[in-house]
Amino acid sequence: MQARLTFSVNDLAETRFAVTPMWEVVTSFRALAASAVPEPHRGWADQVRPRLAAAGLDRGWLADMIPPAGHLPDFLNPAPATASPGLSEELAAIEATDPELVRRDLDRLASQRDNQLSPRLRSLHHNPPAHLPRIVAEIEAYWRLAMAPYWDRIRSVLEADIFHRGRQVAERGTARVLQELHHTVRWDGGSLQLVQRDCDITRIETGAGLLLVPSVFAWPRVLTRSVRSEPPQLAYPARGIGTLWEPRTRTHPETLAAVIGRSRALILAELDSPTSTTELAQRSGLSAAGVSQHLTALRAAGLTSTHRVGRSVLYARTGLADALLAAHA
Repeated sequence: MQARLTFSVNDLAETRFAVTPMWEVVTSFRALAASAVPEPHRGWADQVRPRLAAAGLDRGWLADMIPPAGHLPDFLNPAPATASPGLSEELAAIEATDPELVRRDLDRLASQRDNQLSPRLRSLHHNPPAHLPRIVAEIEAYWRLAMAPYWDRIRSVLEADIFHRGRQVAERGTARVLQELHHTVRWDGGSLQLVQRDCDITRIETGAGLLLVPSVFAWPRVLTRSVRSEPPQLAYPARGIGTLWEPRTRTHPETLAAVIGRSRALILAELDSPTSTTELAQRSGLSAAGVSQHLTALRAAGLTSTHRVGRSVLYARTGLADALLAAHA
């Protein structure tokens, strides 16, 4: 199937980019639901799947609503008001969704499932306002377990993509950028053609402009959202996905050790992926108590963040720590 989205001068003027947490929530959950997780994300999936199973999130609302293929519920990806909305803003928009949009999404899901919905989704169809808060709570839990410990890393890739394409817009124009988004997206004489689509998307069904959303988990496809009177959304694979999960430091930064101390520099180097105090102690050869003290100091300095996973706490490097390590590599 091929979709054709026409553009006026005003539509081009209202084309913009955004980084949205919910697109990463939805597409990452879809990646986990696949029979084979896409190659770039298998290491991440190996880390988060046991956490989700322990919390029962592999069989909850999201599991019912997000299939490995086919339609993704539009109400889970509300149109962002800013270029970088916070998760709380998007969750508030989801909780306030028009019940008719929820029912429309569920009807489309049912059409792909022999007109059958699970008991949970039938109850949502009957009374969306009663169940949307439960969905929001589950998304918050999923975010804590699967996304928050990695968000600094993911967001840096998404922001770098927007920076690159924004510079292209300034140098070569919006039409050229649209032409180069993805091999299934083509710009042709005032319209955007999308091939290999699961559904149609037209100006009759959507509002003005276009919202372009880079995503690390949408790869290798382009995904769309089409809601009447709202700008259409196009989520495309961000540049740099191939390096997203590569180790960010390969050697111990001796020059940084002279600044913050050998133990703290070692801990930062070991935090290439979210890790517990016990694991850090085993890797570094330091005592658990010593690691805990150093992590407290590093967190106070904005170099680490903490993320509760069940009874455990994972520590992750922040973007500031990454920049510090890179400067002293």
